[in-house]
Amino acid sequence: MTEKLRLAVLISGRGSNLQAILDAFGPHAADSPIEIVLVLSNRPDAAGLARAEKAGVATGVIDHKEFADRASFDAAMDARIRAAGANFIALAGFMRLLTDGFIAAWRDRMINIHPAILPALKGLHTHERAIARGLKLHGCTVHFVRPEMDTGPIIAQAAVPVLAGDTPDRLGARVLAAEHRLYPHALRLIAAGKVRVEGETAVVESNGDPAAFLINPTLS
Repeated sequence: MTEKLRLAVLISGRGSNLQAILDAFGPHAADSPIEIVLVLSNRPDAAGLARAEKAGVATGVIDHKEFADRASFDAAMDARIRAAGANFIALAGFMRLLTDGFIAAWRDRMINIHPAILPALKGLHTHERAIARGLKLHGCTVHFVRPEMDTGPIIAQAAVPVLAGDTPDRLGARVLAAEHRLYPHALRLIAAGKVRVEGETAVVESNGDPAAFLINPTLS
């Protein structure tokens, strides 16, 4: 039997994408290829902690405000993650920049989801910028983490339309719904051993099926 992916999920806030991961791979998910061993937050008031506790998943808090620098904070996180037995990390709304050392230690074993179709629209306020630029398609990307923000080998993407009269909130809600489908999808591919990194490219076993790497949710 294939060994399960032992996942730590890092959060800072409400845990919307965390909930999608819990729904797909939590303790009550039948035949899950992933065991969520820890949900770790840098904020003790993060609402996502309650989501994890309700699902029966172990939680932890390492408050970044208690550390003198990013390196010592990252070292404490690394120790907690390894103590939980995790061998893979998913960032799900984790709002702290990670040190190069932490990223190197988890190279090709840490992923993030970004609310845009990378490499376009890196950074913040992606929905506002998509509307301002007159884009016709927007979406989200799951990628391996690298030291430069919003870079790294792309695993999977989802596209949604930018509709006439869209506001950032309406467009953002459409993208978020896509994120909730895309993140578990990407994790399933990884857990099944269908993703490998060659250079700075994520190669996905697709058997010719484009759905293996791109999901188009409802266009409404």
